[in-house]
Amino acid sequence: MFKSFFKNTHTKETIYLAWPLVITQVGHIITGMVDTIFLGKIGPTEQAACILSNNLYVLLLVFGIGVSYATTPLVTDAHHNNDVQKKASLFKNSLVLNLSVAVLCFVILFLSSGVLKYMQQPVEVAELAVPFFDILIFSMIPVSLFFTCKQYCEGLANTRMALIISVVGNLLNIILNYLLIYGNFGFPELGYLGSAWASFIARAFMGISFLIFIFRSPLTKEIGAVYKQVKINWVELKDLARIGLNSGAQFTFEVAAFAIAGLMAGTFGKEQIDAHGIALSIAAFTYMFASGISSAATIRVSVYNAQQNWLEIKNAGYTALKLVLLVMGTFGLLFLIFSTVLPLGFSDEIEIIKLASELLIIAAMFQLFDGIQVVAIGALRGLEDVKYPTVITLVGYWLIALPLAYLLAFTFKMETIGIWIALLTALTFVAIALFWRFNFLLRKNLNSKPL
Repeated sequence: MFKSFFKNTHTKETIYLAWPLVITQVGHIITGMVDTIFLGKIGPTEQAACILSNNLYVLLLVFGIGVSYATTPLVTDAHHNNDVQKKASLFKNSLVLNLSVAVLCFVILFLSSGVLKYMQQPVEVAELAVPFFDILIFSMIPVSLFFTCKQYCEGLANTRMALIISVVGNLLNIILNYLLIYGNFGFPELGYLGSAWASFIARAFMGISFLIFIFRSPLTKEIGAVYKQVKINWVELKDLARIGLNSGAQFTFEVAAFAIAGLMAGTFGKEQIDAHGIALSIAAFTYMFASGISSAATIRVSVYNAQQNWLEIKNAGYTALKLVLLVMGTFGLLFLIFSTVLPLGFSDEIEIIKLASELLIIAAMFQLFDGIQVVAIGALRGLEDVKYPTVITLVGYWLIALPLAYLLAFTFKMETIGIWIALLTALTFVAIALFWRFNFLLRKNLNSKPL
């Protein structure tokens, strides 16, 4: 069965598109993981400060990233019609929209810095988190540049350019962490703040270099000839905003639930912040594999949606779902087997390692559902179906996850374990609901029963 699945044309094409996306997405999450690992070697307080800062920063970061996802299906349609002027116009309008959102998010975060002191977190953690956060938020603009370029290239089915830039950027981040935290080779010794500067510099490199490549690479420079001719226009901004704001909301609902879960965990002490952050970093790492497959599903479904070929839309979507079940199922088994080993790379504290190991067992249980929900939402984005998925994610993460997390953690005294059980419940609901939505659209347009 596996042999025939991997010989299938749809599987081959999905993997061909997905593997560079997976590495790119993994590279994006590794930036945060590297910071967590380096700071874990300094001490649990510094590590907790990094995790707390990222919990607030990521709330608006993922909204901006989600908005950029609107670019892919619209560019795919223009690319299918070989409309260079339309592609250039979409890129220019995407830059305007995404950078505007990024600037707005930066201003909100800049004004929110002091909020970290009032989140009922350990005092010593909050004091270290504020200056770390003040540096971290400057990454908002270059990250927006990177993802605008990345989503444009994905609309062209070009997934390798982002891969190269991401790998180089992450190598730069690792080197800068080593140099700036400890002051090696004549660099200033900045301590834990060196990690924040390393992330900013690496992300600035990734955003600026990608923008340069767009206009100079033989694969994408065709838009350069007409870029100055095309105008910023409300029609395209409206189309981008229609998809992008919904996609941004979907990302934010999920990530906000996990971020608020981290704040809940923080009320039980810095050890629980660290354990939550470590387990979440590991789970986020595997999630990036599913996210890469999801992006591949968006690209392939967008192509067939431009042709209104619903049979191939079904084949593309179901192939991606089968592939993600295989990948995430494997990760789930690895989590169960190595739950006590994986946290050792992040901390030396016995209490932190023990709790992180217990959380990874719960994470093993939601791997399949996490994979299903992100691929289903990617396929739906390829169909430009964004309203229902937004409602589903709102209900799942805000009306189910957060109230249940509070109930289990505080009322039933299950603390961080209870929070993660609530997240598992929400992911299960969202996965089932989004799969139903995709299947409903297939039935409606194919006039046949679901498989």
